Amino acid sequence: MKNNNKYNLVVENPESTVVAEYTPAYRTEKSYQSEAELEKALIGQLQEQAYEYLPIKTEEDLKANLRKQLEKLNNLTFTDTEWEQFFKTEIGNPSHSIEDKTITIQEDYIKILKRDDGSTKNIYLIDKQYIHNNHLQVINQYSTEAGQRANRY
Repeated sequence: MKNNNKYNLVVENPESTVVAEYTPAYRTEKSYQSEAELEKALIGQLQEQAYEYLPIKTEEDLKANLRKQLEKLNNLTFTDTEWEQFFKTEIGNPSHSIEDKTITIQEDYIKILKRDDGSTKNIYLIDKQYIHNNHLQVINQYSTEAGQRANRY
């Protein structure tokens, strides 16, 4: 355990730290944060926690990044045909409701990829057993005009 004079450490390990008392830094803001300032501050905090910032602006960029991250997590390279089929049926399926998509990431996060050669492979959307295998990323709010409503994420 390292000696840290700023906090009275109770327990420290590679995954968490418990301190006896925490006193937040006094802040003297004299006005409210704008939405843009709040977003910038949140992104900065996440970057301090090892999130990678990406300047993604388009749906194509989002899809390309998702492909890259799934390839990295699953140690494979999709062919273009495999990716389009996998994305269309498992991730971006227009017949899936928001509830279906929530179940996918929460409970049904291992999907089967049918390879071009006829073989199959399990594809993890997220690694829940070994969470450090996941790569954390953050982007600015993303807006889309597609769909029934204007959405901002």
